[in-house]
Amino acid sequence: MAAQLAEITNSALGALELRRFPDQETYVRIASEMAGKSVELVCTLAHPDPQLPGLLFAAYTARELGATSVGLIAPYLAYMRQDKRFSDGESVSSRHFARLLSGAFDRVVTVDPHLHRIHDLDEVFSIKTKVVHAAPALADWITTHVENPLIIGPDSESAQWVSDVAGRIGAPHLVLSKIRHGDRNVEVTAPGLENRTGYQPVLVDDIASSGRTMIEAARHFETTGFPKPVCVVVHALFAGDAYEALKAVSSRVVSTNTVPHVSADISITSLIVS
Repeated sequence: MAAQLAEITNSALGALELRRFPDQETYVRIASEMAGKSVELVCTLAHPDPQLPGLLFAAYTARELGATSVGLIAPYLAYMRQDKRFSDGESVSSRHFARLLSGAFDRVVTVDPHLHRIHDLDEVFSIKTKVVHAAPALADWITTHVENPLIIGPDSESAQWVSDVAGRIGAPHLVLSKIRHGDRNVEVTAPGLENRTGYQPVLVDDIASSGRTMIEAARHFETTGFPKPVCVVVHALFAGDAYEALKAVSSRVVSTNTVPHVSADISITSLIVS
C-alpha cells in the first residue's frame, strides 16, 4: 500500500528496516533521507502489540533525522473498541492508545474505525485525524460481482455500513437482530427476511475478528431458502479458524486491503488520498 500511495501522490518511497533481536526487542533503521521531508508511515495495526514499538521508534527517529512532520496512515486502527470502563479497574484502552499515537505523530489517517460511544476520533486524539469510508469501494465491488443483491447487516452496529452501501447501488437492505451470549456464542434472527425472496444476500460488516457474528448470520440462511450469502468485510482480522469457518457457510468472502489477507480483493488505497 505504501508503494501504491507513493505512486498515486508522486511521492518518494522510503526504506525502513525492522527486525527483532533474540530477546525480542525491536530494531529500527530508516535508510532514507528524512531532513526537510514530510513523512507518512503506513502501518495497518492488525497486530498492534508487536507492531507498536517499531512504529513509535520509527516516528521518533524520523523526527530526530530532520523530518518536518510525521503522519500515520493506519488503514486498520486497533484498540478503538474498549471505549468504556465496564468493570471496576478496567483500562479504557482506546484513550490510552490514542494518547500514545498522538505523542508520536502529527496526524493520523484511518479507514472506518470501529467506534461505539466515541463518535469522532477527535474525542480521543489530540492531533489532526481523517477518517476514510470504504463504502464507495464496497458498493462498486458488489455492483460488479453480485446480481440482484440484498444488502444485510449482521447486527445493529452494522446498520450504518449497510444503509450507506445499499443507498449507493439502489439495493434493498435489512439489519439482523443479534444476541451475544459470549465472545463465540451469538444468536441471530432476521425479521422481515421472508419478504425479500429472490435476492442474493450480501452480508456487510466493518470488522471480522472471531467472525462469529457473520458466521451465525450466514448460517441463518441455510434454512430460509436463500442462497448462501456473499460476505463483505472492511477489516479482515479473522482470528484462528474464523476465515475457514465463514467460507464454509458463505458463497464467497471478500475484504478490503486495509488488512493483508487472501480475501482482500477490494482496494481502498485511492480513497485514502481522495
